[in-house]
Amino acid sequence: MSTHVQDISASNAGTLSLLGQRTVQRVGFGAMRITGDGIWGPPKDKAQALAVLRRAVELGVNFIDTADSYGPDVSEELIAEALFPYPKDLVIATKGGWVRPGPNLWAHDATPEHLREAIDGSLKRLRLERIDLYQLHAPAPVTPFDDSVGALADLQKEGKIRLVGLSNVTREHVERAQKIVPIASVQNRYSFADREWDSLVDYCTEKGIAFIPWFPLGAGKAAHDALTAVAKAHGATPLQVALAWLLQRSPVMLPIPGTSSVKHLEENLAAASLRLTSEEFRKLADVKR
Repeated sequence: MSTHVQDISASNAGTLSLLGQRTVQRVGFGAMRITGDGIWGPPKDKAQALAVLRRAVELGVNFIDTADSYGPDVSEELIAEALFPYPKDLVIATKGGWVRPGPNLWAHDATPEHLREAIDGSLKRLRLERIDLYQLHAPAPVTPFDDSVGALADLQKEGKIRLVGLSNVTREHVERAQKIVPIASVQNRYSFADREWDSLVDYCTEKGIAFIPWFPLGAGKAAHDALTAVAKAHGATPLQVALAWLLQRSPVMLPIPGTSSVKHLEENLAAASLRLTSEEFRKLADVKR
């Protein structure tokens, strides 16, 4: 894109209200990739990781998504080191319910007892008295889903959580959870080339629930030609077009592209000002994945 760095701002994508309680720019930052290889341990270049976080906020990002399992603990600690004391409008969303046996290894623990410990740990690492958005990282096979959500509802009543979100769930999960506590967000894998959860995006749009696509730049090879053609017309990159497509897919879409590079961060945020024509959006929507 021809956008100059000084013109790049997350605010160019517009805003989204989280159940009327917090308003965020519609391009956020996913803080998983600022950890070490295998999402394990500290980053190879800590100074660069801190610089990426600070640059994101400088460029208008006020929604940062993380989890206690990223590192584990490392991502949350870096966010606090880079940004505390936080800007008043910054919303930090974190997650709990997954534990880490080792690099690239993930295991479930969504018991109420674990979630309570996890939230206390996140509050301490993030230096917060209340987490604006706390998301169940995934339903656990051995823990009743309603018990996990009920624990988050209890912690919300205690003032440790402002808003509750879900991740890696089905529509049935969302509907069940809504009977226990208002759900502010759903975070599932979704991108231009991976639309398995199309119907859930539509449901969230109807209900006014923020949809946070993880792996939002997972543009597949089959879609490459279509993205490239539109990118050339706008002087953009195919990945910027993929992000712009997401933003136009639904008004509740809240992409969180993550990176450990300031240059890549700026390229991602430049997509906030890219507008596809109705015909371009329709042609991309019709591309067979």
